[in-house]
Amino acid sequence: MSRETSYARMLDASARVQWNVAMILEAKAVEAEKVRVWLCNHVTADAFVDEQDRFKSSLNVHEQLVEVIYGLAKLNQGMTSVLKAALRHVDDMNMGNGMEGMMGGGTFDLGEKFK
Repeated sequence: MSRETSYARMLDASARVQWNVAMILEAKAVEAEKVRVWLCNHVTADAFVDEQDRFKSSLNVHEQLVEVIYGLAKLNQGMTSVLKAALRHVDDMNMGNGMEGMMGGGTFDLGEKFK
């Protein structure tokens, strides 16, 4: 397998991962809205005997949200690394070509699959 084919496969896999992440985030947004409505209706001063208990339950919800955001940030860093590697490869190929390479005259072939 040529280097160009490998990079094209990396980019294709990255695009698929991004699509799946978008679908997951959409589902998470729907779920978060349901949780928000439930919390607004059920986490009231009347539902808890002590203010400390109310604070602990809201803190647990916020900790879970921070974990989700942290996981998404790590996933984003991984996808960025793939794109940087592919772009670095394209830049390396275009170094000797001058403006011609930047305007599409390079040899980076995405293969039949992407045409």
